[in-house]
Amino acid sequence: MLMGDKRFIRDALHGDIELPDEARLIVDTQTFQRLRYIQQLATCHYVFPSATHSRFSHSIGAFHLARKLIDNLREKHPHLISDEDARLVPIAALLHDVGHPPFSHMFETPEVFATFADHEEWGLRIMTDPECDLSQVLSILLGESLPRLIAIMDGTVEKPFLHEIVSSQLDVDRLDYLLRDQLCTGADVGGFDHERLLRSLGVSEDGHLVVGLDSVGAVEGYLVTRWHMYQLVYFHKLNMLTQAYYVRVLKRARELHENGDLPLSLKMRDMLSNRELTPQRYAGLTDSFVIADVFQWAGHDDPVLSNCARRLSSRDDFHKRIRLELTKEQAQSLIGPLSEVVSAAGFDGEEDVIHTPLQKEGYLPYEAGIHLDDGRDIMEASKMIESISGEFSRSMLFVPRAVRDECEELAKGLLGPN
Repeated sequence: MLMGDKRFIRDALHGDIELPDEARLIVDTQTFQRLRYIQQLATCHYVFPSATHSRFSHSIGAFHLARKLIDNLREKHPHLISDEDARLVPIAALLHDVGHPPFSHMFETPEVFATFADHEEWGLRIMTDPECDLSQVLSILLGESLPRLIAIMDGTVEKPFLHEIVSSQLDVDRLDYLLRDQLCTGADVGGFDHERLLRSLGVSEDGHLVVGLDSVGAVEGYLVTRWHMYQLVYFHKLNMLTQAYYVRVLKRARELHENGDLPLSLKMRDMLSNRELTPQRYAGLTDSFVIADVFQWAGHDDPVLSNCARRLSSRDDFHKRIRLELTKEQAQSLIGPLSEVVSAAGFDGEEDVIHTPLQKEGYLPYEAGIHLDDGRDIMEASKMIESISGEFSRSMLFVPRAVRDECEELAKGLLGPN
């Protein structure tokens, strides 16, 4: 909306966010507006119905936090940040997710995309392809500053803190998405004081972001919130299962299409079969065409395709989780025996045993970590942070409801006592 001669966006998390003219021109491109149609949390809405927020609102939020942080740092370090960098860092935050595929990270895999690259690489391609409207606008707005914007985003800039504002273990991206995801899912995991975190950040003599010792508690709240969000939201069993359904249905669609048994829409062909996908075509892909095609496949004759599509379109006949805590190795060892039980009961032994391995890095200390202004890694000042550092991993197995109890008893017998 317009307020006077300035544009403001009313945000559920941050309130009124001002968009300066440069940001407005970027936001108004078709390429950036596409982010309205990329859900932030993919299939989380199957579990948390209000989790339908988009990469668009998150990107605006990250831009807002980057501007605030830059202002704070310029006040603390008056001669450290040039006008050019103060202008570019918020734009880098605004554009950090512009390369996300439909359904965000869920489809960021060669199992889905014939032309595979991660979202950071696609973002850089989109920003530098002269056929994309975003690239054209950036060239006009930034001119010779465009290479520096890219250096800030890819981490090659000579002042590392400029990149760390946008991408690090304590960056404006994570600060926004953790608060926004908590708000939109309704997950009651405590939260943290992001305003204090922004105020506490400074720059060390070697050019890295550092945190004041008096804000260790705020960082603890931030990292604990992140840990709980992975446990309770991002790795929720139903979220993992519906993601597996989507990837399976698209893999099957590709197989059927390559065999001549399934016509695909142009956009679906671009995603599944086009091995020379251009940035301009990629920037036309959104969640909506995937949903429309998958719902249509619910009536297809192929049982693998239609069963997954039917479950996603009607939330019917979902598989059930084996209620055991499993490592990846344990889960893999059980797939064969459980498939035999599933097949004997009349189900598809290959398709009806679903393995979803989960792996996520917790807090990573030292070189890539969060440092205090006295030079120490923050883990050295907090036993709580030490307890949630390192890698988190586990695995889930899903089978048809009718055989879950039998499969669980077999799994317990094969694994033995803990």
